[in-house]
Amino acid sequence: MSTTPPPPATAPALEHTGQDGAFGWLRDLGPHGRRAFAGAFGGYALDSYDYFTLPLSMVALSAYFGLDSGRTGLFTTVTLVVSAVGGALAGVFADRVGRVRALVITVLTYAVFTVACGFAPDFETLLVFRALQGLGFGGEWAVGAILVAEYASARHRGRTLGAVQSSWAVGWALAAVVYTLVFSFAGDDLAWRVMFWTGALPALLVLWLRRRVHDAPVALAAREQDPRRGSFTAIFRPGRAGAPGLLRTTLLASLLSTGVQGGYYTLATWVPTYLKSDRGLSVVGTGGYLAFLISGAFLGYLTGGHLTDRLGRRATIWLFALLSAVCVLAYAHIPQGANTVLLVLGFPLGFCMSAIFSGFGSYLSELYPTAVRGTGQGFTYNTGRAVGAVFPTLVGFLADSWGVGGALVFGAVGYGIAALALLGLPETRGKELS
Repeated sequence: MSTTPPPPATAPALEHTGQDGAFGWLRDLGPHGRRAFAGAFGGYALDSYDYFTLPLSMVALSAYFGLDSGRTGLFTTVTLVVSAVGGALAGVFADRVGRVRALVITVLTYAVFTVACGFAPDFETLLVFRALQGLGFGGEWAVGAILVAEYASARHRGRTLGAVQSSWAVGWALAAVVYTLVFSFAGDDLAWRVMFWTGALPALLVLWLRRRVHDAPVALAAREQDPRRGSFTAIFRPGRAGAPGLLRTTLLASLLSTGVQGGYYTLATWVPTYLKSDRGLSVVGTGGYLAFLISGAFLGYLTGGHLTDRLGRRATIWLFALLSAVCVLAYAHIPQGANTVLLVLGFPLGFCMSAIFSGFGSYLSELYPTAVRGTGQGFTYNTGRAVGAVFPTLVGFLADSWGVGGALVFGAVGYGIAALALLGLPETRGKELS
């Protein structure tokens, strides 16, 4: 597999080129950067698709294996905890052998084990396969985001990475469509297996990645010349006089990621179950309500990306942490019979809980130097996934006594944690990557 950079004459410049307009950020990437963007966009969309095969199949799985809410929530927790390991390893690998190689490995990993889930004969086997799927799931976003960030100009990096992040909503929408079709035409006992088998789709992307996508040349040169590359020690080194360390950054960025992802995965995991069990919606009805949530999410990612370049990374995350918490509380307390309100409120809920993620790709990339960017971003983002994974499990156990809707409010706590973490982190808007 070749990761050799393209000839210098055709390599895109990493500095600002002055491109403006609605798609100036895309033109600014240059031809090689646009291929990197396409690869990261496709990888993350299919990562999302493979992830959502589980939440959408949760009710059928619970009935098939006779699971209570607590054991059902364990699927998500195990996936996200193991994803922390996968993300940290992928980050180190990206720093040591290249972004594209690491991206190919993560995509193959989550594709293979998602398909394997469809063959699981019992709860324990499915839990193991889902955990192994988490290894690839954890690494894809961090690696793909860094690959694109190193092509993007400082002026447009927020909206460029926001556009990459929007692919999560594309994958989520594809999963919802397939779920509606599969569960409408197949019995539940077979339908959940078919959902997992369709997770083979990402393998097709790998063939294109291997031939068409390369690491950014300037970033590749800077990384290879630095002896610290891929070092966990470096991201946990405390600061000294005249030599600032990265320990404080790593701890606070991990806490920020924990809060945002704890809130997000609480909703992503339990909203489909809430709509079917608490609100009594059919498969088609659930798909319709999710369409409002997902369309809001897609626009939220794009809008958040633009705002993070205009308002700054910290201000944008603070704004949407507050709005997300308000939307969660409102969504969980809509009275029975007011399903039209539930439908309409799904749009702002999806918008806010997704817009907060738009700045993550640029912000985490800018907090770390090139040599340890993969290691730092992979560790902090996926540590947040692992610790935030406790939230869906708590909701699962609380759901038996509080109901799923009542337990969903716990997700609002995560957004409060994120807001507190930002108090100790710097603003990085306009920073050139080095």
